[in-house]
Amino acid sequence: MADSRTKKKCSFCGRSENEVGFLITGMNGYICDSCAIQAYEITQEALGEGKKSAGATKLNLKELPKPVEIKNFLDQYVIGQDDAKRFLSVSVYNHYKRLLQKDSGDDVEIEKSNIIMVGSTGTGKTLLARTIAKLLHVPFTIVDATVLTEAGYVGEDIESILTRLLQVADYNVPEAEQGIVFIDEIDKIARKGDNPSITRDVSGEGVQQGLLKLLEGSVVNVPPQGGRKHPDQKMIPVNTKNILFICGGAFDGIEKKIAQRLNTHVVGYTASQKTAMVDKNNMMQYIAPQDLKSFGLIPEIIGRLPVLTYLNPLDRDALRAILTEPKNSIIKQYIKLFEMDNIRLTFQDSVFEYIVDKAVEYKLGARGLRSIVETIMMDVMFEIPSESKKEYEVTLDYAKHQLEKANMARLQTA
Repeated sequence: MADSRTKKKCSFCGRSENEVGFLITGMNGYICDSCAIQAYEITQEALGEGKKSAGATKLNLKELPKPVEIKNFLDQYVIGQDDAKRFLSVSVYNHYKRLLQKDSGDDVEIEKSNIIMVGSTGTGKTLLARTIAKLLHVPFTIVDATVLTEAGYVGEDIESILTRLLQVADYNVPEAEQGIVFIDEIDKIARKGDNPSITRDVSGEGVQQGLLKLLEGSVVNVPPQGGRKHPDQKMIPVNTKNILFICGGAFDGIEKKIAQRLNTHVVGYTASQKTAMVDKNNMMQYIAPQDLKSFGLIPEIIGRLPVLTYLNPLDRDALRAILTEPKNSIIKQYIKLFEMDNIRLTFQDSVFEYIVDKAVEYKLGARGLRSIVETIMMDVMFEIPSESKKEYEVTLDYAKHQLEKANMARLQTA
């Protein structure tokens, strides 16, 4: 029988090799598998605390993009929507200046101006947010309001909004506390009016009530890995006082609320002299906070979103420009895809006009453009990479044939 003194032992916990999974041999000692795991966790925690204690990025007013520069950058990627761009540019620039305010010696405290953008689907709300994120020097995240529910119900807790921001900031809390959050689909948490159901409105008014403390500014305990899957995790306190919130939503049907307030009729023959000057094709430009209230947002949340702006519906000229002009336009994306196969892709100008006509007909905004182009290009993208062609031109006849073929196939399967 071997002497117990000759057995290998872990230099940390003292257990012998037959009491542990395995031993890792070093120069002058050993470490067991469980001690190695524990050492790793201690190291990660220490490094994580170091990140959290690191200061936020130092901002310099001279280096910050001015509102005009921010708008010019947005113009490269987003067609039209000048009013929304101006509101967004000013609010983001003021947010930067607000973060620098603590260095000034006076007692004037600048309050943050959270924004709410209203516009029908496909007008560019999310695209504006994604584009401005490329330019920013602060953490930026986009979250979806449709998955949020009251605490204790199936879905995501409201604090998960800040979890995403922490992840973007690499869990550096001071950095995250200077960030910007874009909450998309804010209209989907509207109060459900005179709902006859006896169940709680857990994804509507309850979520709005929970958002109040985030928008206003308070210290929130945030689960760093999400709330439900890791219930035993250590919470991270985050102060939302300096976090700018931008909300966006389609608010489908709010035009009727605006028309009622303006005493006009969206459809019908009656029109008074008082309402003769109202542009009934773009009711969204007359939006006011009381319209959001009648739609289903509670007054408290409207008060915490003081900057209200709108996005114009896309007309034919705007859709035609969106198709080809921006840096990452749909057509440029397809040309790039074919370039990667050493194929030069071209389009007849009449094809663009045809695509825009169909997009106007389908009333899907800019998203409709992509679905139409995808339908036209699907067979080409399937066949051409396997052929030896070096260039391909999409003709009007081919585009019409592809779209009609797709529509007929859908009718037959319906």
